[in-house]
Amino acid sequence: VMQCSASLDVLFLLDGSYSIGKGSFERSKHFADKLCDALDIHPDRVRVGMIQFSSSPHLEFPLDSYLTKQEVKERIKRTVFRGGSTETGQALKYILHKGFPGGRNSSVPEVLIIISDGKSQGSTAMPAMQVKERHITVFAVGIKFPRWEELQVLASEPPERHLLFAGDADDAANGLYSTLSDPVCTATAPGCRVESHPCERRTLETVKELAGSYVCWKGSKQPNAVQASLCPFTRWKRVLIKHPSRCFRTVCPDPCDSQPCQNGGTCVPEGLDRYHCLCLLGYGGDTHCAAKLSLGCSVDVLFLLDSSAGVTLEGFLRSKAFLKRFLQAMVGQDSPMSLGVAQYDDNVKVPIELGQHKDTLGLMKSIDALNFSGGRTLTGRALQYIAQHGFRSTPVFADVQEDLPRVVVLLSDSKSQDSVAEAAKYAKDQNIFLIGIGSSFMRAELTMVTGNPQQTIVYSDPQDLFNRMPELQRKICSVGNPEGCQAQSLDLAFAVDASSGAGLQNFLRLRRFVRSSCLHFILSRDVTQIALVTYGSTAHTAFALDTHTSTSALLQAIEQVPFLGHSASAGSALQHVLSDVMTVQKGARPGVNKVVVLLSSGGGMQGAAAPAQQLRHNGILVFVVVIGDTERDVLLRVAGSPNYLVHISSYEELQYYQGLIIERICEEARSPVNLCKPNPCMNQGVCILGPGSYHCKCHGWEGPHCETRVLRGDSPRSPALPAPSHVQWSPRALQHFSRAPQHRRQM
Repeated sequence: VMQCSASLDVLFLLDGSYSIGKGSFERSKHFADKLCDALDIHPDRVRVGMIQFSSSPHLEFPLDSYLTKQEVKERIKRTVFRGGSTETGQALKYILHKGFPGGRNSSVPEVLIIISDGKSQGSTAMPAMQVKERHITVFAVGIKFPRWEELQVLASEPPERHLLFAGDADDAANGLYSTLSDPVCTATAPGCRVESHPCERRTLETVKELAGSYVCWKGSKQPNAVQASLCPFTRWKRVLIKHPSRCFRTVCPDPCDSQPCQNGGTCVPEGLDRYHCLCLLGYGGDTHCAAKLSLGCSVDVLFLLDSSAGVTLEGFLRSKAFLKRFLQAMVGQDSPMSLGVAQYDDNVKVPIELGQHKDTLGLMKSIDALNFSGGRTLTGRALQYIAQHGFRSTPVFADVQEDLPRVVVLLSDSKSQDSVAEAAKYAKDQNIFLIGIGSSFMRAELTMVTGNPQQTIVYSDPQDLFNRMPELQRKICSVGNPEGCQAQSLDLAFAVDASSGAGLQNFLRLRRFVRSSCLHFILSRDVTQIALVTYGSTAHTAFALDTHTSTSALLQAIEQVPFLGHSASAGSALQHVLSDVMTVQKGARPGVNKVVVLLSSGGGMQGAAAPAQQLRHNGILVFVVVIGDTERDVLLRVAGSPNYLVHISSYEELQYYQGLIIERICEEARSPVNLCKPNPCMNQGVCILGPGSYHCKCHGWEGPHCETRVLRGDSPRSPALPAPSHVQWSPRALQHFSRAPQHRRQM
């Protein structure tokens, strides 16, 4: 910002004596380096040279050696401390005799910058006066604890404008620029002005002080006699002396004075009129730290804060601070999210009902008003209450109420004093998505509440909690806008073991697993379709791919799927999926990736390898999840590859593998598609691929998918469909094909 740009010769005179020492000499070099930043070094403008003095002066480099700022600064760094006595007077006489080495012979203003502790071992008054008489401007810069009286003799008039302290390099550079700005350098920048303010010069001086009186022996007038007396005792000590003065500095308007950074951001000036903001996590959406993340998903979110004695006042305040920071970063005026806040101990209160606040300011004030209560930690009771009463608010549009996802975010750092398992199950049965947040020792309980480690956020320390804001945002929006396969088109079928080998309780666990997995997909005719098959000795379709188009209806249908019993036959289940689920007649879409997830207790796998291979041959991925003891070779033959096999020892561990299974399914959803696998043509029609399309070659049938019988007496059409009958691949375009029932043969 402050840079002297004029024709100017600047000579540094560095004290390299032993009284300075090597450490202070390095600080002198640092000051000279910083001062170069205030000088526009150029052959036609500012030139810089350096002399180091101690017992005798030594020319380090003349003014015409280095003509760029970088070269000068690099040479200053290479200067080596010499040591010796402090002969400042001799150094000044050297300048009087030699002039400025490499200078422009007084055709431009000359500035001498002496950096010393001012403890010369000879007289400096006469040579200093002679130097100044030659119209050389002299700055005396103190280093370490200088002798200011001598430095004042060295400096030009007025001394308060020409005395600086190298210990504060930035301040000293400002002082030098302020003095040179008028008339030597160009005028100060617009809006800047030179101001004076009181300051002080500090130094250490050695003074004599009375330490006390001690008994001493003195001679007496009487011969051969001495007498005792009190004698004063003095000692020398070093005292910090302060010399009041005035300093002149250039003051410029700070671009950060208007506090342009929002949401707790720190403003960092860059020159006179520019700045940048250092933003807190979650902010940085623009240069002024606007919210970077956004809850741009349509969900109902209720935050449930633990306010019990176990969490302590400090923990409760931390949860409040996190909640405020999170909502400030995420919630804007146009946010489609509706939110509320509840707190609990023995009792549950909902001080901020769902959708109560439409503006962030009112919401923040209500959060500030939340008070710590400090009762027992009854998390189970709180979850039960919230599931029953927390989402009673009616949305503005009643027609979207059914499908608007409902989320409870539990912030707790204290083990519950009642059971949470049944309450959590009840909440999930009400189609409430649970997310748990707590410190690491709460991991097990929070996972029990959410039913899935992927829905649990644990932090290691308070700062780590605030670092988890983006993760919470993703988890909340994964309900309304799933993290799973996003907008990838997919036909997905679950085949669930409902045999007596699995047992009723384990079947219910598998059913809950399917239910929570479905929340990771966008259910739509154009995106993901889901079918469910259960099997014992035979297989049954609970619902087909095209049965449900809303998440709520799908989840309700899963809850109603019954336990079958009998022995298990995984082979019959996979054969059923191939022939009765993944077909065009039952809603399967040509040109869309297809996946079957087989959830098995391990029984009845012997005959499953052949239908599994048939599914793969038809372009349908088979993903096998087995819980319990079964020979791995048998399972590998069914899965076809270790990549599509998950073998789990117990049902309790199933929830920990959900993320992996979803990820593998989504990888398949993103893979290239063979439009003719499985065969979209009905009634033994042959699928023929074209560039980006296919057509069906029919025999005795007609239509895009050979779905209509050619009636007796009609002339059969050409087996190859004409050009208009070609089916171009597109997730939307492929929804129009006919699902007309087949005509029975007339006898």
